[in-house]
Amino acid sequence: MDTTTPVRLYDPEFNTDPRGFYRKMRAEHGPVVPVLMDGDVPAWLVIGYRELHGVLGDSDTFARHPSRWNAWDRVPENWPLLPMLAPLPNVLCAEGEEHRRRTRAINDAINGADPHELRILVSRIADRLIDAFCGSGGADLRAGYAERVPALVLCRMYGLDDATGDAITSDMNVLFNAGPDAIAAHQRMVGAFAELIASRRAVPGPDIVSRMIAHAADYTDDDLNADLLAVLAGGHQTTGEWIGNALRLMLTDDRFGTSLFGARSSAREALVEVLWEDSPSQMNAGRFAAHDVELGGRIIRKGDLLLLGYAAANQDPALRTGAAGPGHGANHAHLSFSHGEHSCPHAAQGLAETMAVTAIEVLLDRLPDIELSVPADEVRWRPSPWIRGVTALPVSFTPATPQGVH
Repeated sequence: MDTTTPVRLYDPEFNTDPRGFYRKMRAEHGPVVPVLMDGDVPAWLVIGYRELHGVLGDSDTFARHPSRWNAWDRVPENWPLLPMLAPLPNVLCAEGEEHRRRTRAINDAINGADPHELRILVSRIADRLIDAFCGSGGADLRAGYAERVPALVLCRMYGLDDATGDAITSDMNVLFNAGPDAIAAHQRMVGAFAELIASRRAVPGPDIVSRMIAHAADYTDDDLNADLLAVLAGGHQTTGEWIGNALRLMLTDDRFGTSLFGARSSAREALVEVLWEDSPSQMNAGRFAAHDVELGGRIIRKGDLLLLGYAAANQDPALRTGAAGPGHGANHAHLSFSHGEHSCPHAAQGLAETMAVTAIEVLLDRLPDIELSVPADEVRWRPSPWIRGVTALPVSFTPATPQGVH
């Protein structure tokens, strides 16, 4: 078998059976796989847990800024993956002290929120969304609930009112769908945040934006706008899919059947299992070799792009040889929040967990007899090698009275 023949990531088999595709890649290529992205643009996909852990922990050798990439001349015009790899003035692309400065500001701003008030906020938003469909006896939990909770919570934490938060949440979904309206949606969000930043510079409030403005990081308006968008985008998509994937698990797996009748601890168990088995972050771009280096038996050249195979690494057989398998109990060694200097900021991880746990608990409290309205095998996964999430999660339940009418 020629282990240098690149694997095409746009192979339909990758989208329909990612686990099987990872097993095949591992058997044929080992822990570091030569791949071709859309347009046959080359990269390396790191699927070995030990190798990926090493890449994420060594930001000097495997750097973050996309300007280091040696294949920009091979990127076609209007390349669909350009939004993932374009150099942006935000925390995601920053390196060194610039990255640490921005990360400190984000952590401090999020940590400035009172945990008790945060849970109340998530519950209030969850209740508002449930009120919109609880009287109908049926809903799509992905579109009507899971994908809306995180962005609405973050918008409120930014200091935006419900109406503006609703508009930005809708624009964020348009942006991630990458359709013809994506650019206009992005421009609307940038404009809304510019107005918010100007307002908070004039009159600070008890919100994330005001805390970031006051932080020693000394943000410019443009840099702050970019980081607000980065935090919202990261928290919105991954947390929304995390909630949706956990609800899918709880509604389709008999082990979680009792949770629908009040076993609250099952929500946390399902969320941990999802991070191992159906991580929202399947793959991410990326890191760039700062110099020639050997990794997993491969010679990585300076400027080569490494794609981060979080889901594949979580499923590495070498990691699953212990008695207590992953996804059970307190085993949190998964890489779904990444690892190292460029991992999801610690405060953001805690915020995501609070949003996910609270959203599931409120839903099960409000609609305790909720169940899938289609056979479990008809719940489809989105056709994406990058994000793991369901296309829809149709459910039925006994119609309930909206709380807002009381």
